[in-house]
Amino acid sequence: MAAVWKSFKLEVLKRLNRAFPDFYEQFVSSEIQLQNLNLAYQLYKTKCAVIEIKPSGSKSVLHFAYRNQSFLLSDIFGVLAAYGLTIHSLSLHGQIRPPMLVFIKLVISRGNRVLTQKIAENVCRALQETLTGRFEVEEMLAVEFNLNAGLEEVETEFHIDPVFHLPALLIEADNQPGLLYKVMYAIWQEDLLVVNANLLVWRGRTRLILYLLGPNENLIPEYLGQKIAESVRLRLLGRRG
Repeated sequence: MAAVWKSFKLEVLKRLNRAFPDFYEQFVSSEIQLQNLNLAYQLYKTKCAVIEIKPSGSKSVLHFAYRNQSFLLSDIFGVLAAYGLTIHSLSLHGQIRPPMLVFIKLVISRGNRVLTQKIAENVCRALQETLTGRFEVEEMLAVEFNLNAGLEEVETEFHIDPVFHLPALLIEADNQPGLLYKVMYAIWQEDLLVVNANLLVWRGRTRLILYLLGPNENLIPEYLGQKIAESVRLRLLGRRG
């Protein structure tokens, strides 16, 4: 019986993995693949976004699974900014074929401490309500931040990744509150879909590499990618509405 169940689970995993970019099975650990499979199963059962926050040492870990959409990361990072949370690491794996699910793991803290149970519950509730349109992220953020103020220095660069064979956008800027929300908001305004991401925070700078699909979930050609990179840079500098 155990052998049958293991065989069935492996077959379901293969079916799920086929919707990811080709590099997923090769570069993503089996532990994370199984973790994403379990999140996908929860999503299938509940038909609602899977949102979990659990303590992990001195920090907390947020797991999120849902159908990928261009506004999704803007909403998530907006809620985290509204609650004054620090993001220490980001793991994001998105499918490029139907059902277009995305699996996100964020290591977060508040005041460099693990989130209390009450704050964790409030964040989860806010994320759910944001997805249903009952929580207005921009209104809450406007109290804490000047959302119209541009960043002082931003670098962007577009290329086609030679290993992953996906369009990639590099964004680098000085650290500041709400930075990742502003980046993801700009990505939403360009109607781009993030399917993988690398985050590095070092010496007061944030370096983010986003692997993307364009409008209508299409690949982005080089000439268009260069225009998108410049458009995102101008948005972050506050020079484009």
